[in-house]
This record gives sequence, C-alpha cells and structure tokens, in this order.
Amino acid sequence: MVEALETLSLDLEEFKRLHAEAHKETATKRLAIVASKGSLDMVYPALILSTTAASMGWETAIFFTFYGLDVLHKGRYKGLKVAPLGNPAAPAPFPALPIKVPTIIAAIPGMTAVATLIMKRWMKNASLPTVEQFLDMSHEMGVKLIACSTTMGVMKIKEEDLLPVAEIQGAAAFLHYASKATVTLFI
Repeated sequence: MVEALETLSLDLEEFKRLHAEAHKETATKRLAIVASKGSLDMVYPALILSTTAASMGWETAIFFTFYGLDVLHKGRYKGLKVAPLGNPAAPAPFPALPIKVPTIIAAIPGMTAVATLIMKRWMKNASLPTVEQFLDMSHEMGVKLIACSTTMGVMKIKEEDLLPVAEIQGAAAFLHYASKATVTLFI
C-alpha cells in the first residue's frame, strides 16, 4: 500500500511538472491601449492598466489620439478635468451626502471644477500618483506613450508642444504594434 501511494505521488508530481511545462508562457504579453479622451477620469484607467501591465513584464503602449493628446501636451496635462454632466454613475461627492447628485446639477457653472477637485482628492486619498507622476513612472517602466501624428495636425498640436516622454507615431505604426497585442483596449 505504501509503495502504491509513493508511485501515485510520483505520478502526480510528474503530471504537475508536465502540465506546467505544457502551459508555460513563452511569449511576452503585450497591451495596446487607445486613449481618445482628455479628461481626468478617462486617463487614470489607461495609466493604471499600462503601469500594472508593465510591472508584470508586459510590453505596453498607450496611443493618445484626439482629446487624449491633452494628456501628453505640456500646457494641458496638469489641467485635465472631470466633466460631471452626463456621468450619472459618479458616486456621491461627500460621504455625508450618501445620495447620487442629479446630473442636472452638473450644468451649474463651476461644477466641473468641483468634480475635478473631488476626483483629485479621491486619487490622493487612495494614494494614487498624480497624472504627472504616472506619466513619469510609465516612461521609466518602458510604457510607450505615443502621440498620434495624424490627429496632432487635426488638434493643432506641434511636436514641441508635447512632453519629453511622448513619442510620435502614425496610426499604421500603432496598428502594427496592436496587431501583436495580447490585450487591446479603447478607453
């Protein structure tokens, strides 16, 4: 009986080894993200996902296009805002007010500034980096921060307007990168 258990144990260990070898990942995973929005609440998901993937050893690139180019613009990235209008999923701004704020309130002048301050406070309270810190961290981790050359012209953005962490590529170059991606996201 002891001999049978030892044989079974060896067979189980051999099975585990062969299973692990058969399912061993050989290729580096790749994440390709298209960031088309230039608002604070839309850039955080792209930056969080890209830095997480990079920390896991994935090749990662974010392709900033249209309003997303504001994230890489020297004069605009520190001023990204949250538009509360049309965002009914936004949680209550204050714990003391445990109800959702009607979206009509978002139309009141100054509410974008209030929503932006609240989101920045949430990010700080959650110990998340600022957009500026995320961009620096992303660059240091090897995340490609790509400005779309085609929409740069549409949005009247010149190369000298971009942060030093940005690289410029056209849609074809990014599509080639994304065609080899394990995961592709549009944010």
